[in-house]
Amino acid sequence: MTARPVLLAASHGTSDPSGRRAVASLVSAVAERRRDLTVVGSFVDVQQPDVPTALDTIGPGTPVVIVPLLLSTGYHVHVDLAEAAAEAVRSPTPREVVVTSALGPDARLSRILAERLASASLRDDDTVVLAAAGSSDSGAVEDCRAMGSLLAAELKRPVTVGFLSAAEPRLEQAVTTVRAESPGRRVVVASYLLAPGYFQSLVHRAGADVVTDPLLIDGQSPPPELVDVVVDRFERQCDEHVSEAYQTGRTRATTW
Repeated sequence: MTARPVLLAASHGTSDPSGRRAVASLVSAVAERRRDLTVVGSFVDVQQPDVPTALDTIGPGTPVVIVPLLLSTGYHVHVDLAEAAAEAVRSPTPREVVVTSALGPDARLSRILAERLASASLRDDDTVVLAAAGSSDSGAVEDCRAMGSLLAAELKRPVTVGFLSAAEPRLEQAVTTVRAESPGRRVVVASYLLAPGYFQSLVHRAGADVVTDPLLIDGQSPPPELVDVVVDRFERQCDEHVSEAYQTGRTRATTW
């Protein structure tokens, strides 16, 4: 087996200072949890280093597992990160680079969302809407709907999913619809966003009575369950890659 792979955490990036700090705290928490690994942060947009630049800083030939700090497997995973990985493999100093699935949907995230709702004093008669970023990628939209189902199971009550962009129903529409269907009841929106930023401000403007914090809160330690998910994505990819290597009879040089 060659060198232990580097965990390259790839988040979307944001211009919001609180969002930057919150995401950085997650990367730090993963590094603290797995001190046996090299953990590197990178971004697919807005911030630097971008993924190709971060890959260039990692020693030649060192294998890399890219873990998207994204909540659904959409364009950034299928295109941006996949292309960055393929380019690294084709480079003059090639390395093995693989990309894991996104962080969601995952039942552990539904538990964090439920905790956020409890902190917002969710009532038995409240109606709940899950606010997701949205995507033009149908698979990413289905990931968000699956997360709504997981949250509904966790709360043991219906959950409506609303999107901030690209998909329907839009969050404002979802809030209006459930309010009309349940007059006199509060509408509580669970923010299914990774960190504070522009999209979180849109959630607050969607007309709900109560809005929860995103999964990461600036100034607070990341939820242990979220750290678990990141580490699990890395470990699962390593296990699958090694298993595939043995099954296909690869040489030792490629079975990290």
